[in-house]
Amino acid sequence: MSINVAAPTAVPELTAEQVVRLLVKPLEDTSVVLASGVRVFDSNGSPVRVPKLGGPVDPSWHGESELIDEEDVDFSEITLLPADMASVKVLTRFSNELARQSIVSLDAALRDRLVTDVASKIDRAFLAGTGALTATGKRTPVGLVNMPGVQTMSAVGAINLDALHDAEGRALAADVNPARLKWFMRSGTFVAIRKLKDTSGKYLVQPDPTEAGAYRLLGHGVTVTNRLPAGFAILADMSQVAVARDMAPSVKVLDQTFGHYDQQALRVVARYDIGALNAEAVVVLSGITES
Repeated sequence: MSINVAAPTAVPELTAEQVVRLLVKPLEDTSVVLASGVRVFDSNGSPVRVPKLGGPVDPSWHGESELIDEEDVDFSEITLLPADMASVKVLTRFSNELARQSIVSLDAALRDRLVTDVASKIDRAFLAGTGALTATGKRTPVGLVNMPGVQTMSAVGAINLDALHDAEGRALAADVNPARLKWFMRSGTFVAIRKLKDTSGKYLVQPDPTEAGAYRLLGHGVTVTNRLPAGFAILADMSQVAVARDMAPSVKVLDQTFGHYDQQALRVVARYDIGALNAEAVVVLSGITES
């Protein structure tokens, strides 16, 4: 179902089915973090508290009728979407003449633009957000690069296979399932790795000839994204990362607000937060040089 933007009075607000098709599903496909296997918890606007176990206990061996040692279990939790969490919002205006005279499908063009921009904003926050406050004091997400408790490898320098093995070693030391690990790296970093050669001039990393566009390093899938800041790469088990979703991207057609300009507008609002269920399942490489 497409949106008839030339006659907005007939559909002043998009239905849930239209929103799913217009923005929500494309956003899930476009956002590298939302498409990475993270756990998504829906909220009705309230903060989301996710309980998690602390450190392991140390069971002991006992004989028949012996007193069993007691071990205390530590519980903790992460809180997502606090009351002061900001939302991602964008408003796009266009004239009624443009809606009528456009030689392309205007709703498709706006969909592509909104999907790209909203996904980019969310990904940049999820990957490298600092939790900075907005002008009105609202908090933004803290991304994986800056998340407390993650494992860090600083001053990596020229990227090489040893650095990748070291990152994998840290993940394995934290008892992370290697089958669930995934790389996130910038295009320049990935290309620099693929150009590495041995002493005889042969490439050290060979693509899989049976899968077009399926990138892998050390057997782990690679998501290439320039939404990571320069100098960073991430190796993580994304199933141990949680995303709280208060409002999936909602779209509303504003057909009267700018009526005195003979214009319409599309407004998009989304509210998300991110946190690590197990911070040690995330290994951050920083200080990477690509040549």
